[in-house]
Amino acid sequence: MQISATYSPEDNKIRLYASARLDSETYERVKAAGFHWAPRQELFVAPKWSPNREDLAIELAGEIEPEEMTIAERAQAKAERLDELAHKRHRQANAYNRAAQELSEAFSNGQPILVGHHSEAKARKTQARMHSAMTNANKAAKLADYWLYRATGVEHHANRKNDPRVRAGRIKTLLAELRDMQRDINHAHLCLAAWEKITQDEAIKIAIGRSIATGSLAPWDLYSKVGSGEVSLQDARLQCIDAANRTINGNRRRRYIAHTLNRLSYERELLGPVSRFEGELTPVILQAFAREHGAHKPEGRSVDAETFIIESSAALPLHLANDTLLELSADEWRDLMQSAGYEVPAKKDGMPPILNLKCETLQAPNRYKRGEVQSFPVVEMTKAEYGKINSEQRGTRLSICGEFRFKICPNPRHDGPRYMAGWCAVFLTDSKAHPLPDSVSALEGAQVVAA
Repeated sequence: MQISATYSPEDNKIRLYASARLDSETYERVKAAGFHWAPRQELFVAPKWSPNREDLAIELAGEIEPEEMTIAERAQAKAERLDELAHKRHRQANAYNRAAQELSEAFSNGQPILVGHHSEAKARKTQARMHSAMTNANKAAKLADYWLYRATGVEHHANRKNDPRVRAGRIKTLLAELRDMQRDINHAHLCLAAWEKITQDEAIKIAIGRSIATGSLAPWDLYSKVGSGEVSLQDARLQCIDAANRTINGNRRRRYIAHTLNRLSYERELLGPVSRFEGELTPVILQAFAREHGAHKPEGRSVDAETFIIESSAALPLHLANDTLLELSADEWRDLMQSAGYEVPAKKDGMPPILNLKCETLQAPNRYKRGEVQSFPVVEMTKAEYGKINSEQRGTRLSICGEFRFKICPNPRHDGPRYMAGWCAVFLTDSKAHPLPDSVSALEGAQVVAA
């Protein structure tokens, strides 16, 4: 019996192809590893990659080859199978309809069923067969529509996975997974540094129940074991050091990180080339880059105009530097960011300034009726009066010209129930007044009355 194994980076799945039926022992191992039998495709498939599944596939097949069939091709084959099922149900529905039509001819002349007549039994049987055929026709038609809907959904799903926006979302998800795995390693580094300083019994007893910013210094059950005398204080310290070293040097987590980095490279390559940052490099940009890839609270600083340093209290991620400090020239930092697939986010435009304007009326686009303009009467008040208004009832609105914003709140000068008070613009009498913009001056000159 021959077994071959493939991996598809498109869906992150391992597949096993067997030339014959697996023996019971091998089948149980494959099933226990999380592989499921796909009868239509005649293969075993794992829902996602894992080190254990990869090891089992290599043991059974000798090596893992790239999957030859793409998601689009697999979706096309599945859609064809579903289309065939839909056509089969359509044919059944037509056959049942024809049978119902033929049986209904017995009642075409309007002759009712004669109760007590020798023809009653045959007529009722014919009627029951006709109703059954009509019911089966409806069921088959509904199934045909269902399978056509499934076929369309399969093709839509395959096309959606290749959409650039969806691919960009997958890259963000992979980066989040990378940071989660790196966060455990960072915590282990910080714990190891702490336990190297804690050596006295009294200090160990206190530290076992304490936490640092990234988590607990000791396993959750160690405190009770020390309290019951099951584990000595020095042995508890050694267990904490050993646990931190296992997390830092553990092969399983390293393999997950390497696999995630490979998937990131694959997704980025299909998304398109990563542009090299040619703008002015700053420590803030480097900090954001290191933080996105899992560094623990990185601090950036410049040595000179062309040399920058990133430093962290925990070791930086392996794919950046296996050390707490990384010093590179500006060009080397640009190359590293490009090779890691990092693009410096474009600087967002700032919000328009908030102006304190003394006038009669200010206008803004109506948020609830597109194309309409909303007018706000200007009410004078002090900072203290404005501050007493509930924060949920204070805000700003963008002017009709889009060049500035102004403060708003419910009109405190309204006579009547509070819930009926409209919104007003605010002029703070004890703050600096700004000159009226041209749009407001034109409004004042036209003597527009607030609604």
